[in-house]
Amino acid sequence: MTQWESVIGIECHVELKTNSKMFCACPNEFGGEPNTKVCPVCLALPGALPVANKIAIEHMIRAGLAFGAEIPEFSKFDRKNYFYPDMPKDYQISQYAMPLTQGGAVRYWLADGSMKECRLTRIHLEEDTGKSLHAGTTGRIAGSSHSLIDFNRAGVPLMECVSEPELHSADEAIGYLEALKRTFVQLGISDVKMEEGSLRCDANVSIRPAASTELGTKAEIKNMNSFRSVHRAIESEIARQIEIVQSGGRVVQETRGWDEGAGRTHTMRSKEQTHDYRYFPDPDLVPVEVDRELVESIRTALPELPHERFARYRGHLKLTPAQATQLIEDAALGDYFDACVSASGHAQQSANFVLGDLARLANENRMALYDSPVRPEHVGELVRMVESKTINSKIAKDLIARMWAGDGSPAAIVEREGLAQSSDVGTIDPFIDEVLRANEKSVMDFRAGKTNVLGFLVGQVMKASAGKANPRIVQERMREKLG
Repeated sequence: MTQWESVIGIECHVELKTNSKMFCACPNEFGGEPNTKVCPVCLALPGALPVANKIAIEHMIRAGLAFGAEIPEFSKFDRKNYFYPDMPKDYQISQYAMPLTQGGAVRYWLADGSMKECRLTRIHLEEDTGKSLHAGTTGRIAGSSHSLIDFNRAGVPLMECVSEPELHSADEAIGYLEALKRTFVQLGISDVKMEEGSLRCDANVSIRPAASTELGTKAEIKNMNSFRSVHRAIESEIARQIEIVQSGGRVVQETRGWDEGAGRTHTMRSKEQTHDYRYFPDPDLVPVEVDRELVESIRTALPELPHERFARYRGHLKLTPAQATQLIEDAALGDYFDACVSASGHAQQSANFVLGDLARLANENRMALYDSPVRPEHVGELVRMVESKTINSKIAKDLIARMWAGDGSPAAIVEREGLAQSSDVGTIDPFIDEVLRANEKSVMDFRAGKTNVLGFLVGQVMKASAGKANPRIVQERMREKLG
């Protein structure tokens, strides 16, 4: 039994997909020349007043409803006070006392298909900061000759998702993050690209004795720029804390940075407490009164969510965890697959073709599978022909390539080229008789009890018939003839 249990909470910052920034009309776009997407509001010039972005608020409501959160009737913005060079106002407009959503939970799954749930403390709306660029060989402030500030990102609408400390391994943390990412993409509210900074996350990690319910002293881990980094950082921090405690030491509450090259965390600063930020209501922004009709219209328009589709694929369609996960990575791919199943009536064989030969051809042609020239109804037709033994799997693979090349529907190709399998005994028996005459030793071996040679003999019949003989009928007739 494991002596220690890890306890993990995740804080995610997600940039919302809007045309303009959170409190001004500047474009919300990644990249561009430094300090070209700014205005008096972004730069906190005297007299400039913020106006809240309605679309960002709607995106927040959409996210909250997707996770089953409560959407209160009123919300307000607060000033989070702290000094940092990339914060032009010396405070950040955020939400503290009355966020737009409260509660909710994220349903996610692990590689073995087991479903888990992690409750959300809250999702709140705030503005992003500018970006500091440090001149030097490492790109960090330590050892740099000077720093530059790009305020293009300042004021971009930012959604902070705070989980309860209910994750207990690096694998669970990644499952949770992947569920968040898939959901936000499905909702169309963010592109969640870690490489562009539109998804950033911190992990609060602590350990406790396995039988305990009390929380240990946590360390906040920052500077993780990929899911792989998150996984490695959490595992490294868990190991560090266990080593400290088992050596008689005490874990200190602090903020630690992840060093990808060294593969370990390092101290950045002592952890601030909430009261250090001196929150108070922003006097420049009126409270938000949430329209209940708007909430219900957003709720009604929600699509099938990734965890719902995963559960359907696993429960109703009986797909493997790996197949279900692949198919929900892109909502359009899932829609394509669903159309194939609707046309075929056979989920497993449809998944085999979609994730096998069709996915390979799409990859080779550098295109999305759902944009392929092979229509779902033709995949369905192909699956039905395989299931009815009209064609075998080898011919089916050839037909997929032919359909991709534009040769027509599978039924048309099979009819045109006479590729259908035969179940007619009168047609199959001559092939069997020919094979038995040509393989007398194998016939003698079978009759002597070496029944494994039957597979060889059936294979010879399939070869002689150019794959057109129904293998089930071949095997039945072969057994009858061999006595």
